[in-house]
Amino acid sequence: MKKHIPNTFTLLNLLSGLLAIVEIFNGYYDHAFYFVCLGIFFDYWDGFAARKLNVSSELGLQLDSLADMVTSGVVPGLMMFKLFEFIQAEAPDYMLTDDTYYMGFVPYLGFLITLASAYRLANFNIDERQTENFIGLPTPANALLIMSIPMIQYADYYQWLTDLLYNPYVLLGITLVSTYLLNAEIVLFSLKIKEFSWKKSKLQIGFVLFSIVLLVFFQVVALPLIILSYILISIVVNVAKAK
Repeated sequence: MKKHIPNTFTLLNLLSGLLAIVEIFNGYYDHAFYFVCLGIFFDYWDGFAARKLNVSSELGLQLDSLADMVTSGVVPGLMMFKLFEFIQAEAPDYMLTDDTYYMGFVPYLGFLITLASAYRLANFNIDERQTENFIGLPTPANALLIMSIPMIQYADYYQWLTDLLYNPYVLLGITLVSTYLLNAEIVLFSLKIKEFSWKKSKLQIGFVLFSIVLLVFFQVVALPLIILSYILISIVVNVAKAK
């Protein structure tokens, strides 16, 4: 019976991703964000449960990747597609000239995130270098980054940031950077806490505490800062280890 517990968490992750897709099509981007967060929560606990119960299996590994593909691959790509579409729909009439023809296909570039996520997840399953650390930005972290964009409009005092992000060129830049980071040859420390011990998991625990502080002060706006900090701290750790 216990061997089914991790897979149950994984299927709940998948269900969360499917519900997020429904909410995006319904225009409830905030609901989609929360479902992605819920899916990532289940994604953490499926691996933790498999390790603690000693029931890791090849089936669980493949199922985990399939669930992540939906929650952390399809959903952020679809979200970026809808953001591009929203900008196109809200553009004033004077901007709808022949010079804006590109907006007809630019929204589909949002799915580069989905394609890059699929490649990363497939590569992760066969890359023996990623047993302890990640190489490239993990898909859940990237999904949070993309899903936080429409959420910033709900935060107080950040209208200027919303205006900046709801620019097609900025969104395109984020899409391309996201696509690159997912498969970049950058070693990033694992965020999974295998043992709740400060001595063995001080980097992970310290980063979680740091992230909580940022969330308290900046709310959802903290998410891009957390992802950027994650990358920068990993680079510093790599340099320190190389010395």
